[in-house]
Amino acid sequence: IEPSNKYMFKHKGAYFVQDITTAEYIDSLEDFEIRDSDVFVATFPKSGTVWVQNILSLIYHEGHRDGTENIDLMDRVPWLEYNLRNVDYVNRPSPRLFATHLLHNLVPSDLRNRTGKVIYVARNPKDVVVSYFHFSNFIVKLETISDFNVFLEKFLAGKVVWSSWLDHIEGWFTHRDDFNILFLTFEEMKKDLRGAVLKICKFLGKQLTEKELDTVVENASFDNMKRDVRANYENIPETSLQEQGKGYFLRKGTIGDWKNTMTVAQSERFDSVFKGKIQELPFKFIWDINEDLECGFQLE
Repeated sequence: IEPSNKYMFKHKGAYFVQDITTAEYIDSLEDFEIRDSDVFVATFPKSGTVWVQNILSLIYHEGHRDGTENIDLMDRVPWLEYNLRNVDYVNRPSPRLFATHLLHNLVPSDLRNRTGKVIYVARNPKDVVVSYFHFSNFIVKLETISDFNVFLEKFLAGKVVWSSWLDHIEGWFTHRDDFNILFLTFEEMKKDLRGAVLKICKFLGKQLTEKELDTVVENASFDNMKRDVRANYENIPETSLQEQGKGYFLRKGTIGDWKNTMTVAQSERFDSVFKGKIQELPFKFIWDINEDLECGFQLE
């Protein structure tokens, strides 16, 4: 059963949020000219997008890092496929920073020819589906589904905005040689944020002093991001994002929270659909906050 077109529309095999982008705009991105200095955060929803947006902003913008500029994340690192503020992306000064949930084959062709840089962040999908469930129930533009079991089945079938988690991550990873790309996991960032920031800086060719690095790590901690109105999307009227009083854009930001929502039967149902396919991917997630950090993308 196809989802209601009140909340989303399907284009080229992917579902998009209704009313804030169009099929024509998505198609136009194929020819969007990419610069060598452009940096993209690519994710499936609820995998750590805002976190890495914030880290990029802190690395590149001294005014954000030292607190002298009150510019929110939507202006620092806007969404490629959802130009919510009608910004002139073409003439935006370098380095341009973007976020995207697009499938690998829908991003600009220049990006698929290794122009610019991509940081792809993945998260264990049980935490993704639980976080996405809570997220969809307070975001105005998404369909409210109060029954987690119903949402879980939609997620497993890829009948949610941005479609299938597995197709998304598999597509980006399988086609990694087409991109100048760094893969990270939410879990390794959670376990070793400083190490992740250093990895990002090395990939970007950015040299920070020890003091600057300390400031980035401190400001990028989940608790500080949640308190920072510039970083958490809580007060951005243009997006018409959340219904007041129903939830928080940044909720828990932890590993293993799926256990507080999923029943044993739901976890087993999830495993029956995804687990075998996940094991075929060349990286390992951790599923509990107490597991040792042995996750990450193992490239041959």
